[in-house]
Amino acid sequence: MRNLYLAAAAAAALLAPNLALAQEVEGDPEAGQRVFNQCRACHQVGDNARNLVGPVLNDLFGRESATVENYNYSQAMQDYDVTWTHETFRTYIKDPRGEVPGTKMVFAGVQDDERITDLIAYLEQHSEGVDGATQ
Repeated sequence: MRNLYLAAAAAAALLAPNLALAQEVEGDPEAGQRVFNQCRACHQVGDNARNLVGPVLNDLFGRESATVENYNYSQAMQDYDVTWTHETFRTYIKDPRGEVPGTKMVFAGVQDDERITDLIAYLEQHSEGVDGATQ
């Protein structure tokens, strides 16, 4: 019986990080697309997305920071060392330069929580494993 408990605990420990990333998105993706219009000058999403001034944002959630291939990150972003979750993104996007001093991102941020939630819902549409997502 003890081995069964140990096996269950080990399975839970392995699944916990994935469960944290599989968050329910409550925002409005259409409204999030309008918020993303502020980001389009530097970032792209979708099937033909490419790095511009900023990296591609496909498959953002669950990705380690500063890991998009062929993108030249600032040293500050390389040192940031987070996994992008809804919460880490929410904190970052409110004040990118305050959260990561020295980042190349000059965007002032999105202060409104509802708009951030909508933006997250939009970006989730461009994440692997979501219907209509890009790979």
